[in-house]
Amino acid sequence: MTSRATDLDSALRTQLRATLDGTPWQTIGGRRLERYDGKVRDCYIDRERGERIIVVTDRLSAFDAVVGTIPSKGQVLNQLAQFWFEKTAAIAPNHMLRVPDPNVMIARECEPLPVELVMRAYLTGVTGTSIWKAYEAGARTFCGHALPEGMKKNERLPAPILTPSTKAGKGDHDVSVSRKQLLAMGRIEPELFERAAAIAAALFTEGQRHAAARGLILADTKYEMGVAKDGTITVIDEIHTPDSSRYWYADDYEERLARGEEPRSLDKEFVRRWLSGEAKWSGDGPPPVMPDEIRLEAARRYIASYELVTGTPFVPDAREPVARIAAVLGAA
Repeated sequence: MTSRATDLDSALRTQLRATLDGTPWQTIGGRRLERYDGKVRDCYIDRERGERIIVVTDRLSAFDAVVGTIPSKGQVLNQLAQFWFEKTAAIAPNHMLRVPDPNVMIARECEPLPVELVMRAYLTGVTGTSIWKAYEAGARTFCGHALPEGMKKNERLPAPILTPSTKAGKGDHDVSVSRKQLLAMGRIEPELFERAAAIAAALFTEGQRHAAARGLILADTKYEMGVAKDGTITVIDEIHTPDSSRYWYADDYEERLARGEEPRSLDKEFVRRWLSGEAKWSGDGPPPVMPDEIRLEAARRYIASYELVTGTPFVPDAREPVARIAAVLGAA
């Protein structure tokens, strides 16, 4: 292990007991703002300014539940989202305004679309709603898309497909649906959906191109979008992070596929596999307690994804996160 790797590992071990699990503030800048807590993000909504203060915590969500915290995870997610928002700004507008802290993004407030746009290029997944589980059970259509016979797990699909998902609240489960089913629900107007779908396809193409140039495979991802005050469809939340995307190493993908082995991954699939395998948990009942070594390995993979995607070293902020962020935001 190199000197830098040793130092980073030491910093992660120190953070195990000081992760950012949540934020306790009642006011920001002396004002009481509307608050919404997601599975990973704590959001403070400033209606007067039309802005949303997003604090990206270290919470990890799997099988639609919060299962614990991962050291430096929030910082990785926020800074990767910043990288991708800047990189794809010419493809689609996004909500990012500024990033005053490694774990904080100030964003333009938008009205979220009631659907997640999931792009898939590979037959994979371990959750009950994944395309692989459906295929393994005998399905040969998924969200309205026909699938060839004779495919094996983790194989590339003939072409990327869009598989919309209804957005579930905390504690509920997302449901994958076809375009026809989604429109029949009346959740979104057809013209608005088609515009969002076109943006998702363009972003995924760019994401896959950049990942390939960095020696990675972007196997699938999800996008969340909203409508800004001027009616512009805007990319919100996060983009191409290890939480919203499945990254694999490209160099040994074909060899591992031929041997029937899982691809080497750089996303939270590692934790999902531990949960559904060794821990025998897939979303029902309280989640098991993650051992420190699982948390540390997940952190290493999150950091590796940042460094491989951006081409720059990750520098963890070792300061106590709640006090640090409160000082930046004027929160109390």
